[in-house]
Amino acid sequence: MLLKLGVDISRLNRPIRRTLTPVDKIFSSYNEEAVITSTYESDHVPSSLHYNDDAYDVRRPGKHVHEILPAIKDRLGRHYDIVLEAEHIHIEYDPKQ
Repeated sequence: MLLKLGVDISRLNRPIRRTLTPVDKIFSSYNEEAVITSTYESDHVPSSLHYNDDAYDVRRPGKHVHEILPAIKDRLGRHYDIVLEAEHIHIEYDPKQ
């Protein structure tokens, strides 16, 4: 897993930090490189979980986005929201009752 220049993962809370290795393994299984493009830095909507250190963005994969996205959703489970954006995949810890 790579980090875009200026991205800091040190503040990520434990539940979201635990997703880094599984997400990296999923990308690798499709011969894609996982690149974290944002955590708390950058501009996000005011209510974003990025500012609570419970979210990060990963650069959208090249060829295998339609395989990688459901694989991440299946692996992480219902307490995580995974959203495909134009240039990245947003991953956040948002526990459900």
